[in-house]
Amino acid sequence: MAELSQKKNSMLTLMFALLAACVAFQLNASMLSPVLVTIAKELGSNDAQVGLSQTAFFTSAALFSLFLPRLSDIKGRKKVLTIMLFIMTLGTVLAAVAPNIVVLYIARIIQGVSGPVVPLCLLMLSHEVKDVKKYGMLMGIVTAVNGGIAGIDAIAGGLLATYCGFRSVFWVIAIAAALSTYFVHRHAPESKPSEGTKMDWLGVLFIVLTVAALLLALNEAGNLALANWFKVIGLTIFAGICFILFWKTEKTSKQPLVTIVHLKTRATWAILLTTLLTMTGIFAVVNGLVMSLAQNTEIGFGLEADWASLILLTPYALIGWLIGPFSGRLAPSLGYNKVLKLGLIGCVISQLMIMFYGIDSLPILIIGVIALGIFYAGMANIILNGLGIVLSPKENLGFLPGMNAGAFNLGAGLSFALLPAVQMISGYTVKGYFNGMLLGLIITILALVCSFFIPRPVEAEV
Repeated sequence: MAELSQKKNSMLTLMFALLAACVAFQLNASMLSPVLVTIAKELGSNDAQVGLSQTAFFTSAALFSLFLPRLSDIKGRKKVLTIMLFIMTLGTVLAAVAPNIVVLYIARIIQGVSGPVVPLCLLMLSHEVKDVKKYGMLMGIVTAVNGGIAGIDAIAGGLLATYCGFRSVFWVIAIAAALSTYFVHRHAPESKPSEGTKMDWLGVLFIVLTVAALLLALNEAGNLALANWFKVIGLTIFAGICFILFWKTEKTSKQPLVTIVHLKTRATWAILLTTLLTMTGIFAVVNGLVMSLAQNTEIGFGLEADWASLILLTPYALIGWLIGPFSGRLAPSLGYNKVLKLGLIGCVISQLMIMFYGIDSLPILIIGVIALGIFYAGMANIILNGLGIVLSPKENLGFLPGMNAGAFNLGAGLSFALLPAVQMISGYTVKGYFNGMLLGLIITILALVCSFFIPRPVEAEV
């Protein structure tokens, strides 16, 4: 009995530490969603420029996600996660004192070191929990944080922005980040499944340069008529050269970052593409376009940031928080892929509802956003994170979760770069918002198509 009680207590402290880490990371996205308009006003900027600060954060997060999970397998997951959270705290403090938009960009890039927090937490959880049903449920609880902290973060962000300015939001995030750093250092167990392996830093360099160049090219192309297309072409060619060098490096390396055989399998490219397209199609719809429309005083609903958060982001996050554990528990029994497809179909229907009816009706807009909370935050997001863990090759456990985290953050950054850019072609008009959401819908449908290529994780299902 004493041993059973001790195991239960250790699991509770582990879950508390992991949730604290995920909460600290998620606040950087969800708590800032209702604050973007306020940041633009206080820094004398505009929605598009402030949106790029989100892109900077998620781009940085995507790049660090490519290799930090693999590094954690070698150096220790607890150690790497603690350092990530500490650096994120420093970046948040810099954001809180940022005098202009440029410094804010730099701060958000530093915060991006925390990119692979969720997959690292899931890897640590997987190491401790071997029962597939129990792991599925706990995975759902941890990953549900990705949809928002039960709506409290959105309410707090809106209230702080309205009454205390955007800097107060960053100070709150900094406190949460500092606390999470302590909890992980104090309570999380250490695991080093690849201890003694050498890190493939040359491979890291080439894959980071590849993804960074592609991101810069896509961001520049997102400027459309104002884009420097010579720059876009040059960056794309550079990315291609770097990827060829990465491929050759991995083929000759004795301990590669990524085994070429794994890159060619459907378990890798299908899930990464599905994750990338899902995030690109949905993230900026809820956290960008919908929030901008809700606060637009001319053709929108003219809501204050706190009120917009309360009636839109709060129910979205809360329903995702509630549904997430059930999705995680259901996945081993019904099948990970079936739950994912159901979630993506629901996302498509929800986006159609918002586009055709929600733009003109606040009640329908709220219903559409809640539906996205069910099908994206509560289902698709949970399962995509889970698949990154259960489909990862045994000999390189940090590989697929890291790449998948990169796809999540890359998709979020692309979403804020592409959807608002399409919207701005027609300006702050009904047509502009509709066109931005239409692009998101098309990309989400492509994600649904890609999901049919993901293999079934037989060992993780009952």
